[in-house]
Amino acid sequence: MFDDTSDYDKQCQEIRQENVTLLGEFSGWLTDAGLSTVTIRSHRYNLDFFLNHFLLNGDTLKAPDGVSYVGEFLGDWFIRKAAWSSKTSIKSNAASLKKFYTFMTEKGMVKPEEFTALKQQIKEEMPDWLDTFDRYNNLDLDLDDVWPI
Repeated sequence: MFDDTSDYDKQCQEIRQENVTLLGEFSGWLTDAGLSTVTIRSHRYNLDFFLNHFLLNGDTLKAPDGVSYVGEFLGDWFIRKAAWSSKTSIKSNAASLKKFYTFMTEKGMVKPEEFTALKQQIKEEMPDWLDTFDRYNNLDLDLDDVWPI
């Protein structure tokens, strides 16, 4: 995909700059919706990790593309990579992602049917993600029992 790491790094830096702008607009949207500064800060923190770490982990996915990767993020990557992952933080991230993709849909950057699919996925898969978290943190289990191949 990339000729060398400098191409990848350059693309990531460009996407991170786009994300700064998007997160600023999202914060304004949340402010207009009447959310508190603390809540807005929490959503931004969650989204920064998703946008600037998960979506740029070995690839260069932009925010609109992320709508298709929320299950992979919350059901696997976040549990393994975020030292602070917990059932509460999984739920908090899901709420942040739903708000963010509501904003992205209103902005015309995500198709309404993609957003509908995202909400349905979160509703249906949340119990599985929480069970996966429990299995991953059960020291008596082998990791192959957490994510069977």
